[in-house]
Amino acid sequence: MDDLEKTVRVELGDRSYDILIGPGLIARAGAEIAGRLKGRRMAVITDEHVGARYLDALTASLAAEGISVFPLTLPAGERTKSFDPLIRCCDHVLEAKIERNDAVIALGGGVIGDLTGFAAGIVRRGTRFIQIPTSLLAQVDSSVGGKTGINSRHGKNLIGVFHQPDLVLADTDVLDTLPPREFRAGYAEVAKYGLIDKPDFFEWLEKSWRDVFAAGGPARIRAIAASCQAKADVVAQDEREAGLRALLNLGHTFGHALEAATGYDSARLVHGEGVSIGMVLAHQFSARMNLASPDLARRVEAHLRAVGLPVSMDEIPGGLPSAETLLEAIAQDKKVKGGKLTFILTRGLGQSFVADDVPPSEVLSFLREKLGG
Repeated sequence: MDDLEKTVRVELGDRSYDILIGPGLIARAGAEIAGRLKGRRMAVITDEHVGARYLDALTASLAAEGISVFPLTLPAGERTKSFDPLIRCCDHVLEAKIERNDAVIALGGGVIGDLTGFAAGIVRRGTRFIQIPTSLLAQVDSSVGGKTGINSRHGKNLIGVFHQPDLVLADTDVLDTLPPREFRAGYAEVAKYGLIDKPDFFEWLEKSWRDVFAAGGPARIRAIAASCQAKADVVAQDEREAGLRALLNLGHTFGHALEAATGYDSARLVHGEGVSIGMVLAHQFSARMNLASPDLARRVEAHLRAVGLPVSMDEIPGGLPSAETLLEAIAQDKKVKGGKLTFILTRGLGQSFVADDVPPSEVLSFLREKLGG
């Protein structure tokens, strides 16, 4: 296998699966799927933007293997991760008469992947599920590991199930058509893996991020494969987030609160941007708690700023609510146990850890300071 195609294996016993990474995978999807699954009926769920570009090619690839396709196209955007679209997905899968040897395919970014995976996990108490992620963020994060779900008015991803895919096809050609803002947002999750426990990877990104951003070439494949491998290793050890997997939430507790505060309005803030700001805040808060050097927080901020990501709350257009309101959103986040605030903090580059009992008063004071009041 050359530098332009990689396979990462997620080891989960009889539920293990491959993540294929490389160009042209949508055109080859039919052959890859037919070689692994016996079913010949597939419900494909996508959104209006992705479907317009790739649904015909995917349908043709599946049809060439004798697979019947039943597509459903939903509106694009974070607000599609909600109850009404979930009901539409479930009804569609049932109307398509998808049985357990068949599969439900998610063709899209993180929103479609999370929503479709949830539907696949609950229809007939679980149907086969294939991820074809079309954003960088989805390819390196949300398509891997089996977390599925929708948002609630109480917070992000609070309703869902663990439902592992049977296959992930990360076609890197689709990334060439992503708007720059979406690619940057996905890159925040790439950088996250280095900051969790792979300092060498983060240092490589500091030197090579321009090559990762450049269309085609081995650097982009390497970054995606390294990210997927990092997540696969964690998921294999802690599938349902009993401990180690919580580290993957670096930056997310702050980030999810910011997303909730903006009403999941993608014009103001998308998930990866929230994670970028959240990771900077997590490193700044670690410095405030005398756990890590302020120089590290400045280094993380400098790198994320260099690639064009937002790094502070005052970069979010439209203003934010009070520190007290943000703290309420943090307290509602699903990383809270027994009412105690849980954050992923750090002791140094690539030395993240789970802090299970962070004083709310310290967080409130920190947020007031960062909001300028």
